[in-house]
Amino acid sequence: MIRIAVANQKGGVGKTTSAINLATALAATGKRVLLIDLDPQGNASTGLGITQAQRTSSSYNVLVDQAPIAQGVVASGIPRLDILPATVDLSGAEIELVELDQRTHRLHRALDAAPARWDITLIDCPPSLGLLTMNAMVAADSLLVPLQCEFFALEGLSQLLTTVERIRARFNPSLSIIGVALTMYDRRNRLTEQVSADVRAVLGRVVFDTVIPRNVRLSEAPSHGLPALIYDHRCSGSQAYITLARELIARLPQVAEVAA
Repeated sequence: MIRIAVANQKGGVGKTTSAINLATALAATGKRVLLIDLDPQGNASTGLGITQAQRTSSSYNVLVDQAPIAQGVVASGIPRLDILPATVDLSGAEIELVELDQRTHRLHRALDAAPARWDITLIDCPPSLGLLTMNAMVAADSLLVPLQCEFFALEGLSQLLTTVERIRARFNPSLSIIGVALTMYDRRNRLTEQVSADVRAVLGRVVFDTVIPRNVRLSEAPSHGLPALIYDHRCSGSQAYITLARELIARLPQVAEVAA
């Protein structure tokens, strides 16, 4: 099972939107996908229409109580896409984890013990670099970084890369960055074009060719409890995520072989 953490310590960059829609696009290609909601806001869970009543066990229980992942997994209603939802309890997990053994490795251990039901796991991280995100990075094979095309984009990315190096040095030496996805892209805005050029100059081929445009349908979809790909598969945002999923699969040769 391939494990990808979707992470950026800055909020409002399209992280959860990317996690939901990439998970949906990957499932549409025939992959069995597990989306883990590690954000206390629970937006990935809500964005897939998971009600509070369905969240009988959650990512909080996996991390703090060491509950099995399978116990909390909920079918999303989308073929081949399951989710381990988040609840409000997760907001206190950072404090509780400090006192627990193996506080940075709890998700890693839970995934190791999980049944082999999924080809790919996507982990939606909170907009911070605390113990929840650390658990995701320790558990993951790679990171996918959504990056909003704004003035401070590279500054925020620098902080994230520093954290990645620390995780590699202490906990997960094989952690890699599978790609950086430019989000909220507006071709009419000169700043957007400049930020894109700067990010590509610094990071090179790690930046995906596909950019995710600003698109009102992407913003509307979560309020309907649907991924944008289901809400309006023809909109520019949905089409961009479909293309991005193809790029992502191409960077994962072992997944591409399974699909062949």
